[in-house]
Amino acid sequence: MMKFMTFDSPFTPLLSTQPALVLDGGLATELESRGADLRDALWSARLLMDDPEMIRQLHYDYFVAGADVSISASYQASFAGFARRGLDADAATRLMQLSVALTRMARDEFWQIPANRQGRQRPLVAASIGCYGAFLADGSEYRGDYGLTKTELMEWHRPRMAALVAAQPDLLACETIPCRIEAEALVALLAEFPHIPAWISFSCRDERRVCHGESFADCAALAAASPQVVAVGVNCTPPRFVEALLGAARQVTAKPLLCYPNSGESWDAAGRRWVTGSGVTDFGPPALLWQAAGAQLIGGCCRTGPADIRRIRASLLPAF
Repeated sequence: MMKFMTFDSPFTPLLSTQPALVLDGGLATELESRGADLRDALWSARLLMDDPEMIRQLHYDYFVAGADVSISASYQASFAGFARRGLDADAATRLMQLSVALTRMARDEFWQIPANRQGRQRPLVAASIGCYGAFLADGSEYRGDYGLTKTELMEWHRPRMAALVAAQPDLLACETIPCRIEAEALVALLAEFPHIPAWISFSCRDERRVCHGESFADCAALAAASPQVVAVGVNCTPPRFVEALLGAARQVTAKPLLCYPNSGESWDAAGRRWVTGSGVTDFGPPALLWQAAGAQLIGGCCRTGPADIRRIRASLLPAF
């Protein structure tokens, strides 16, 4: 079993004073619920061009709801994706770095208000490193059937990671990773940016396997072996699978575990709609189960919003 932490984790000060950290909730789906038209391959990254203020406001609302960490709107942002819209590398870099700046602006605005500091520690800003499948915009993040090698995935992720690291987030959120080979690529790539911590979270098809079919426990062990990876877990996965997945991860690492599942619905890429699934409507009670299963960082993903984050915080941290 590994030591609890092997890197200077930004979570250490917060976890030394409270038993769990609250992550934010869904970004694109919540923006859509607020009227944003995201019928675009760039999804939420489209608003970095069209309405960045809407993104900043949502980050702010998540901090008000109780989030200790908010994740930037760079999940679907990439050089290749912006090139499709006619943007050159400099313009794409500015937009990706804007995603971090918007999150930081919301955090700093929130923290300037004295009342917001009562019972809270200064929240963190995580830069989203979405999986390659997010760029494809065809549901591949729930399949992982890219057909790319580790080297090819590293080459694709490298310039975006460099741009986001240069924006100086507190850490990277490598998220919705559906296959082992992409985790291998990200772990190798992190070593090229040795001063930035990261978490790696996987999208999973059931209680044992990531979306592409490999063992989640094996993938979690691979990710946790990196000294820069300060937390490992699952996201955009149906809530009904989370307890078992956390149990599997706890068997292979003592590093902090995280989970931010979706609402239990699945994404129909062809129809560009969410298909009704388990329909979790109150994340408060499940959050306690996930904490008992070992998670120390808990939030929501697609189809969750500030109200869900508020319930999670009230459930996990009633005295904070």
